[in-house]
Amino acid sequence: MSRWQEKIVEKTADVFVGIDVSKDKLDICILPHGLVSQVENTAKAIRSLVREFRKYDVQLIAMEATGKFHRLAHSMFHDADLNVTIVNPFRSRQFADSMGKLAKTDTIDAEALARFAERMEPTPTIPADKQTLQLHELHIARRQVCDEVADLKRQSQTAEHAMAKRQIKSRIALGERHKKELEIAIHALIDAVPELKAKFEILTSIPNIGKTTAAIMLADLTELGDANAREIASLAGVAPMNWDSGTKSGKRMIRGGRRPVRNALYMCAVSAISRSDPLGRTYRHLIKRGKNPKVALTAVMRKLVVIANTLIAENRKWQPEPPTA
Repeated sequence: MSRWQEKIVEKTADVFVGIDVSKDKLDICILPHGLVSQVENTAKAIRSLVREFRKYDVQLIAMEATGKFHRLAHSMFHDADLNVTIVNPFRSRQFADSMGKLAKTDTIDAEALARFAERMEPTPTIPADKQTLQLHELHIARRQVCDEVADLKRQSQTAEHAMAKRQIKSRIALGERHKKELEIAIHALIDAVPELKAKFEILTSIPNIGKTTAAIMLADLTELGDANAREIASLAGVAPMNWDSGTKSGKRMIRGGRRPVRNALYMCAVSAISRSDPLGRTYRHLIKRGKNPKVALTAVMRKLVVIANTLIAENRKWQPEPPTA
């Protein structure tokens, strides 16, 4: 570990750590001590960090989500009973901007993350298990293939040269085959893990949630069953946010959240519109009350994810409401 530079502070102060993660190194800032350092992103260096953090009685460590590069440190800190929160990079950048930290360096980013942990008091993040990480990877691959196929299909509509059309058609067929193979792998993984399989069966018991949406929720919304209704709606990006300023009262709108989950819930809500199940009735009831169709759809999306969260927390499948007398 490189040499720490320290300011004198009272021993009773709560201690927060920000870590800027890259493939090969970790830049660390410890507040309020004003300590900064840089270590390699290796198990050996992280074990040394664990000893340092215990010495300072660290309350919370904040790191950005960086694909797979933060996972080793996250897992090792969690196993050492150190609280870690994984922060969306966009949110941490906005926080740094609000502090006037317009420049961007690894040291500045580490300090901003430590300040974020100190002031925002985010909830600690539990590392995903190996199977969930694999499921997430497979879904990213499937989503990329779907996007590529959609682009190719648009190109095929305007292509005129015979060779270009033929090659586009061939690439579409290859993409469709890869998509099918990925879907088979996704469902094989779910079937092989009892906990995932049980959650999958609960999700698919809910009206309008199909196999693809259920798998996306398992991969990208791992907090299902462990969060309250407001938290899960916010994570899925279907919680209406106030947009008020001074005497102006703006329309509430949804923002943030996990886009793949939100997009999947949107398709489920659209499929519920014409059905006679409770979700379809909710939509039509809101329309009759004069709600905007987009607002009604969002309400159905929120109801879907809240139901899913409740059923998984209670480990039970959806049951239709008994008919009223």
